[in-house]
Order: sequence, then C-alpha cells, then structure tokens
Amino acid sequence: MGILRRLAERFDPLETRADPSWEGLRGAATPWPGPFPTVFDKTRHTAVTPAVAESVATVAACVNAIAGAIASLSAYVYERSAAGREERPDHPIALLIRQGANASQTWPEFLEWLVAQTLLFGNGLAEIVADRSGRVIELRPHPWPNLTVRMLSNGRLVYDVSDINAPVGGTGQVRRLLDTEVLHLKDRSDDGLIGRSRLARCATPVRVSLTESAFQEHLYANRAAPSGVVTFEGALTPESRTRIKTGIADGWQGVKNTGGVLILDQKATYQGLGITPESLEMLEARRLSVEEIARLYAVPPPIIGDYRNNTFTNAAQAALWFGQHCLSPWIRKIEEAFRRSVFSAEDRATHELHLDLSTFLRGDPATRWAAHKIAIDADILTRNEIREIEGWNPRPELDAPPPRDPAGAIG
Repeated sequence: MGILRRLAERFDPLETRADPSWEGLRGAATPWPGPFPTVFDKTRHTAVTPAVAESVATVAACVNAIAGAIASLSAYVYERSAAGREERPDHPIALLIRQGANASQTWPEFLEWLVAQTLLFGNGLAEIVADRSGRVIELRPHPWPNLTVRMLSNGRLVYDVSDINAPVGGTGQVRRLLDTEVLHLKDRSDDGLIGRSRLARCATPVRVSLTESAFQEHLYANRAAPSGVVTFEGALTPESRTRIKTGIADGWQGVKNTGGVLILDQKATYQGLGITPESLEMLEARRLSVEEIARLYAVPPPIIGDYRNNTFTNAAQAALWFGQHCLSPWIRKIEEAFRRSVFSAEDRATHELHLDLSTFLRGDPATRWAAHKIAIDADILTRNEIREIEGWNPRPELDAPPPRDPAGAIG
C-alpha cells in the first residue's frame, strides 16, 4: 500500500476542500476555552461540539443506548450460494468477532466505539490492517478529530491520520491512508463523501438544554434559604446596610445554609418570595428538551429513562419500536460498510456480515410462542429449530415431525 500511496501523491496532486464547512464536518469545531462555563453564551459559542453535547445527560443516554444495543447483538459471517446461506466461522472477519477487533478492543467495544463516533461526529473511521496474504487481522480505531480528510484531483479521498491520543499521548506522526484502507461509517451526508453530525444539523435542542442546565445550576447555587425581602422602619445608614447584607449572605445564603433560622432586630420584617423552578416552568422546559433530543436520535423516551407517558402496553412495544426504527437503519449501514470496505473484492459478492436484530424484534413471550406454533403447524420451522432460536440445545427425539390429527393440528 505504501507504493500506491506514493503513486497517488505523485500523479494526483492533493487539493484541500474549498468548502468552509469541511473542517466543521470533521468535528474540529472550536473547543470550549477551559472548563464548562457557568453561563452558556451562544453569541460566543455557536457550535455544539461532541464533548460539550455529551455533558447533556439525554445526549449521552441516546448515544449509549444506540451504540450499546448494536454492540450487544450477535454477529456472524455468512456465505451465500445457490443452495442458500451458510455461516463461515473460519472467515477472517469471524475471527475478529470472536478474538477481538484489535489488540485493545473486543468486538463489542470496537462496534460501540465506531457507532458512538458516528453519532457524535457524523463519521467513524477504522484502519483495515492486513497481513502479507491480504487477510484482515485488525481493525484499528482512529478518532475522527485526529483525521484530516483531503480530496485527490480524481475525486477520491485520502485520510491523514495523526497518532496523537490525548489520554495516552503519541508521537505526533502523520500517516496517509487511502480510501481502500479504511472502514468509514457515515451518518447522512450532504455531499456523499463525508457524513454530517446530527449535532451540526440540529444543535438548537442541545444548546437549549445546556442553557437550561446553566440556569438551573445558578438558580440553586445562588438561592438564599430563606429567600425574600427584609424591610426596616426608617432609613438605614450605609454601614448598617452593608453589615446586615453581609450577615444574611454569610449566615443564610447558599446550599449549606438551607433551612437556617433568620433572626432580625430593629423592627425588621421579612417577607418570603417563594421563587421555585416549578414557578418558572423549568421542570417542564427540561422535559421538553429530553423529548427533542430523543427525537433527534430516534430513540423512544422510555429507552433513555423517560417514563412520564409510559404504560405497560407501550413499554412492551418500546424495544420493538427501538429495534425497527432506530437500530435497523444503523445495522444496515454497518453491514454494507463492512461488505464494501473490509471484505476482499472476491468475497464481496458472496459473503456478508450479519448483525442479528431478532432479540429486539421478538415481541413478548406469549406473542413469540404463538408465532412459533404457527411456524411448526405450517412446516416452516422444526421444533429443534425453534429451540435454537430460543437459545436451547436441540433434542434428538424432536427431529421427527410431530403427530397431527385429521384437522391438521399438532397432536
């Protein structure tokens, strides 16, 4: 691949994408200047970076739910032929599934990382490492902020990868990878080349949630308990005003002094104001933010712990909805990305990665077993095949067809 790289650089001069949004699509938005600010100023911070977005619990919960669910699915490599589909446990990709995608990550950890990167940055990328015979032996992760994407004059992409990793350091060396050397998973793209993060498409719900969090933090940090107005008969001297104000602030303001007893003299009168988050509709506004962010990621609210409108019936359907409308599109993207990039040119026509989503589509036990009975009655599945679907070992005595009465039902 080194020779191919040098030839590509020699005969195809590099050009940087002129579109000013190109850097933004890489996820290289300006980071927050230091710690998370106590007041969110959208005039200074127009972009919502993935690191800041994950400080919102709903964003983190959505990303964890999708990435964790996909990573938990059983993965298989199948070969298709005229006779049907057959599992190939000896295929190099199947070995990665069993032994680990790389030296540092198991298969579930790698898949969870890849999906989370795509959900936050719009792109997830891993280097395909092969031995001298061309067998894939490793899928090496590269965080999207460590990449610089460039376009050759022929329209093909190359990826300049820095090996700097903030938590563990690195040499800072930059290597160039061709598009045939990487697994690139994209969220919906505007140009067909680079995915665009949902945080970039629809940042307002996340920004509003950040503003609400900052407001709530200040509300509780600055709240005086008791909170109200102190009035006196007559005018106070500046010294008296300063002394009383300091005494109230030191003795009763702040979280640690909540519930203290306020003692006044000089014919003073205290009147409570009773400002609460409920009176400002803060709680309702935060609930709306949860719904908006869940809608952005197509995650049913019960999956991320929002049970306000939950009933026994819709709770039973939440996993089914989650599997059909949220996980299924992502699984299809992952399977096709592997077929196009990781499988060899020879294997692409016959082999495929399959992520088994049946766990999320099986329904409740009563519905599932009723469907199994119909499958047996119609000679679609055998009883041992049903046992295999349910995760049980086969029983030899069940290989024979079950007895039936004249009406066709199982005896």
